[in-house]
Amino acid sequence: MRTPLFLLVGFLLLAASMLLGRLFSSNYSGATYAATLIFVALWLVIAGVNMWVGVAKAGYTVTEELPIFLLIFAVPTIVAIFVKWRIL
Repeated sequence: MRTPLFLLVGFLLLAASMLLGRLFSSNYSGATYAATLIFVALWLVIAGVNMWVGVAKAGYTVTEELPIFLLIFAVPTIVAIFVKWRIL
């Protein structure tokens, strides 16, 4: 149940960062690019902390948590890059 919630949070954070990038793009031409980079960096940290919690607190091994980390990190990141590349 945690994985779908983290994916939802990732997409909400992506939407917020793209909205902020779009709002500031009239004053700063690289705002959408910066918003995408900031989102990816922030999401990497959040997904990494989630993996650490799974390993340190929940008792999973790194090999058990790594596919979940990759899923949680990669799906919103790929969507962010696609949105930046094709739409913005």
